[in-house]
Amino acid sequence: MSEKQKKATAYWKENLKYLIILLSIWFAVSYGAGILFREALNEFRLGGFKLGFWFAQQGSIYVFVILIFVYVRLMNKLDKKYGYDE
Repeated sequence: MSEKQKKATAYWKENLKYLIILLSIWFAVSYGAGILFREALNEFRLGGFKLGFWFAQQGSIYVFVILIFVYVRLMNKLDKKYGYDE
């Protein structure tokens, strides 16, 4: 295996690790907070709405947008680390 191919494989493995972690966070927030833990979260209020309802309607979307920015930042650092930046 050439050095370039080893570098590309390591880059892809690290990229997949980031994807799995970030999508797991999104899943935990959208499914966990919006569905599984809805009853417990509904005892709290945010902006006049029950917290479980808020996560199901708005929170998971906000978390997803934040995770997009986190992913962009991580990928920019990863590109620099492996020399794929422009």
